Amino acid sequence: MTTAEQLPVEELIASLSVDVPDFPVPGVVFRDLTPVFADAGAFRRVVDALTAPADLDPRAAALSGSDGGPGFDVVAGVEARGFLLAAAVALDAGTGVVPVRKAGKLPREVVSASYDLEYGTATLELHTDSIRPGQRVLVVDDVLATGGTLEAAVALVERLGGVVTSVAVVVELVALGGRQRVAPHPVHALWRT
Repeated sequence: MTTAEQLPVEELIASLSVDVPDFPVPGVVFRDLTPVFADAGAFRRVVDALTAPADLDPRAAALSGSDGGPGFDVVAGVEARGFLLAAAVALDAGTGVVPVRKAGKLPREVVSASYDLEYGTATLELHTDSIRPGQRVLVVDDVLATGGTLEAAVALVERLGGVVTSVAVVVELVALGGRQRVAPHPVHALWRT
C-alpha cells in the first residue's frame, strides 16, 4: 500500500500541501495544493472523495441522487485550480463540466458577479447558456477561505436557474468563516483546518 492509500484523505492533503507566507500579498498565507495534484495517488483519492462525499460526510447527503447517481447534472469549476478538480470529478461522475472564469476570459455572452477577496476584489463570469434552469450543479474549488469566490460562483449558477446541490472543496480555512457566505448550501470540505 502506498502512503496515498494508507492515510485518511485529510491527513494526506495536510502532508502534501504547502503553506506559502505573504502570497499573493503580504499578510496572506497561501495554501498551495499543487503537490497534492501532482501525486497521482493523492489526486485520485481527492477526486474520489469529492465525487462521492455522501459516503464520507452525512452532512453532504444532498449530493447522493435518489436514482443512485451522483445527485448533480453538471460540475461548475471555479478558476483556476477548481478547473482541475471539476474536470476530474465530472469525468468520474459521468457529468458535464462548466468553467466559472475570471472576467474577460469567456468569449460569448456572460453573467457576472463581483466579490471581495482577502486581498482585493474580483469578478467571476459564466456563459449564459452553460447552466439550464433546474439543472443540479455541484460547485467545486480548491480552497474555501473567506467565501467570496464561492458565494459569487453560487450566485451565478442560481442567476441562470441552476440548483446548487452542494459546494465541494479540498480545504476549508475554518477561521475565515467562508462557509456562512455560501449558506444554506451544504459545504463538503475534505480537510477543515
